Amino acid sequence: MRSTTVEESRSGSDRAKTAAAVMLGWVALLWILEALDAATGALTTYGLSPRDLTELRDVLPMSFLHHGFDHLASNTVPLLILGFLAALSGIRRFLAVVLTIILVGGLGVWLTAPDYSNTAGASVVVFGLFGYLLVRGFVDRNAVDVVIGLLVGAVYGSLLWGVLPSNTAISWQGHLFGLIGGVLAAFLFRRHRAPALTR
Repeated sequence: MRSTTVEESRSGSDRAKTAAAVMLGWVALLWILEALDAATGALTTYGLSPRDLTELRDVLPMSFLHHGFDHLASNTVPLLILGFLAALSGIRRFLAVVLTIILVGGLGVWLTAPDYSNTAGASVVVFGLFGYLLVRGFVDRNAVDVVIGLLVGAVYGSLLWGVLPSNTAISWQGHLFGLIGGVLAAFLFRRHRAPALTR
């Protein structure tokens, strides 16, 4: 006999509704913050500048801010889709994964970004969720998640070009370390399979 947690026993429909609500709320928050910044300019200071100890406070907020509405629009759809797919496995796990991605991605930017740069954007999380979904099924040994990872790779595989230093106007450092954070999170928060029963 195998016991299940409350979260595991919830129906797929309930989990999908919760995941959708979380991601729609998150994206709505990003647009509200960008509108506020466009109107006041008050949030620009929370972008991340490298190798300044006082800037470490901006490791978290940098992933919620953008350099204009075009920048935000380019992140919105992949964040919604990848976030929804990742959140289907449970909101607590999802939040732990996202926090890991933000911390690894932000610290990577802080250590390696060019001097005098100011980095912001949810693309750190987008690349992290992409990496997480790619490997999660293999780490968890879950066939459904393997298929999801393969589909994500087929649709969003071109994202991998974003980790190369080909455009100085784009933070490839954030993309690269976000991706690393997502892969790391898949291992840190892998599901432990119940031991096989013997007779």
